[in-house]
Amino acid sequence: MRGMNMTRLDELLDRFPKLHVLVVGDFFLDKYLIIDRQLAEISLETGLEAHQVVEIRYSPGAAGTVASNLRALGIEVTALGVIGDDGQGYELKRGLAKRGVNIDSMIKRTDRFTPTYTKPLVRESDGQEHEIQRLDIKNRSPLPRQAEDLIIDRLWTLVPQVDGVIVADQVPEANCGVITDSVRATVGELAMDHPDQVFAADSRARIGLFQQVIIKPNAREAILATQPGWSGKVNLELARESGNRLFRQNRKPVFLTIGAHGILLFTEAGCEHIPAVPVSGEVDIVGAGDSVMAGLVSALCSGAKPGEAAVLGALVAAITIQQIGTTGTATPAQVREQFKRLK
Repeated sequence: MRGMNMTRLDELLDRFPKLHVLVVGDFFLDKYLIIDRQLAEISLETGLEAHQVVEIRYSPGAAGTVASNLRALGIEVTALGVIGDDGQGYELKRGLAKRGVNIDSMIKRTDRFTPTYTKPLVRESDGQEHEIQRLDIKNRSPLPRQAEDLIIDRLWTLVPQVDGVIVADQVPEANCGVITDSVRATVGELAMDHPDQVFAADSRARIGLFQQVIIKPNAREAILATQPGWSGKVNLELARESGNRLFRQNRKPVFLTIGAHGILLFTEAGCEHIPAVPVSGEVDIVGAGDSVMAGLVSALCSGAKPGEAAVLGALVAAITIQQIGTTGTATPAQVREQFKRLK
C-alpha cells in the first residue's frame, strides 16, 4: 500500500510491546447464545417455541473490543469504565483479564447494569449459524455524579503513565454512559496538557463534540455530526464534506471510515484516501471500526505518520472481518502476512 513497505511495517510493529494505552469508556459484554434449531420445543404454557441453548460464549465488547484488539497486537492495556455488580460484570472482567487487560481501575456499582449485547445465534442442521433478534441491556439514566468524579480522578492519575488514550463512547443516550459531558471535557484538557501523547475518540452519537483529540467516525456519524437531523443514503461526497468540516472544527486528524472503500484521512495536508485491504469470501463487519481504532492508535504511538497509521488500521480490520460470528482480533504476525499478500 502507498506509503508503507515491509521494513517500515516491521519497525512500527516491533515497538508495540513497549507501548501502554488507556481505554476509557463503555465496556460492554457480548453474550452469544447458541441455539440448536433441531432441539426446539413447544412451551406447554404458551404454545410458543422454546429455543434450546446448547452453548454460551462471552466476549468483551465495545470498549472491550478495542482493548482486545490492542492486546492481540501486543500493547499493554489499562481499562477504565463502569460495570454493575452482576454476573455480566463478572464475565466481562474475567474476559478482559484473560486477554491480559489491566482491570484494576474498573469501577463496580450496585446501581448500574453491566452493558450487555445478548446475541442469540441459531445453529441450523447444516452447522451454519445466524443471528436473530438481539437483546440489549444498558443504562438509561445518567451516570451518578460519584462515579463520574471517580472516572475523572482516575483519568488525571492514569494518563501520565500511558503512551495513548482511546475514548470509546458507545452509549447514544447523553450522559448515560461513561463519557459524560464532564468526562469529555476532561479528556480535552488532558490532551492539551499532554501534547506528546496520542488521544483518539470514537463516538456513536457525539463525535462532533470532542475537542483537542483525534477522532474516528464512520461516514454516517460524521454526516450527522455536521448536519444534525440528516437522513438519507451515505455517499462519498457527503462523507468527504463532513470530514473536512470536522477537521476544520477541531484541527486534529480525522480518520473517517467508509466501509469497503477504506478510510478518508483529513489533516493539514488535505484529504487522503486509504483504500480498504481487499478480502475474499464471507465477512463479518461487527467490530471493524474498533479494529481500525486499535491499529491506527498503536501505530501513532509507535511514531507513525497519520497516513501510515491509517494503513495499519486497514490491515488490522481486513483480518478481523474475516473472523465470522466472533469479536475478531489480529496479531502482528497476521498483520505481516496480510501485508505480504498485497504484493
